[in-house]
Amino acid sequence: MTIEKLFRAPYSVPNALQVTGEGLWVADQITDRVALVELAGPSEYGVTKLIRDIPSESSNTSGMAHGAGTLWLAVNGAATLWRPPWDADAGAGEGAILQVDADSGQTLRRELVPGGGGVHGMEYDHFEEGFLWVTTLKDRTLSKIRIEGWTVEHVIALPYGRAHGVVRAADGVWVVHTSERVIVKLDLESGAEMDRVVVPESEPQPHGLSAYNSDLLYCDATSGWVVKVSLEDLEKADRWHFKENADGDGRRII
Repeated sequence: MTIEKLFRAPYSVPNALQVTGEGLWVADQITDRVALVELAGPSEYGVTKLIRDIPSESSNTSGMAHGAGTLWLAVNGAATLWRPPWDADAGAGEGAILQVDADSGQTLRRELVPGGGGVHGMEYDHFEEGFLWVTTLKDRTLSKIRIEGWTVEHVIALPYGRAHGVVRAADGVWVVHTSERVIVKLDLESGAEMDRVVVPESEPQPHGLSAYNSDLLYCDATSGWVVKVSLEDLEKADRWHFKENADGDGRRII
C-alpha cells in the first residue's frame, strides 16, 4: 500500500469527493459549493484544472455520491459554525440527503437520515442500482436505503465513531473512520472487518472517500489535500476486476 498526495482541492475545506467519468467532484464544507476538477497531475501550484462548479442548498456538506445521473449530498446539520445561515439550511443536529442536478445545483429531492442525527459519508450502490449507503452518526451504523420509498433495507454496525466516506465494493464496503485514521472494509451482511488501511499521522487525515480504478481517493478537510491510496500491496491481484457503470461513472472496484 502506498499513499500519495495528488493535489489540493479548489476549496479550502473539502469534506466529500466523488470520481465520475467527467472528473472528480469535490464538495466544500463552508460554502457548500461543489466543484468538478480534472483528475490529472497537479500544476506547479499544486492544484488541478477546474472544469466547473455549482451552488447547492446543502449545509455543512460532509458526504457525496453520484448515481442515477445526479449528485447526492449529505447534509450534516446547520452551517452556522462556518458561515451565515441560509433559508434552506438544516437545523442543528439534523442530517439529510439531497439529490442534486449536476449541471445547475438544483435540489431534486430531500430526505431525512433514517433515525435522525448527523451524517458524514454516503455512497450510491452501482452493484445494486436504486440503493444508497448512508452513515448514521448517532447510532454508529451504516444503512442500506432503497431510494424508491426511502426505506431502510439493511443496517450494519460500524467499528468506530465518526464514520465518514464510503465506497461500495463487490464483496464489501469501505468506510473511513476519521478520528482513528483508518479505512476499514466491512462485510456487506455482518459488518465483520475484512481488511483495513491505516493512514499514518504523517499523511493527510481521511474524510471523504471515492473509488478510483483499483485504488481509493480521499480528501482532507483540514489540509485541503486530495490523496490516492494504492491498494496493490493490500489486496491480491486476482481479487480485483472492473466494471463500467451504465451512467458513465468510470471504473469501479468490484
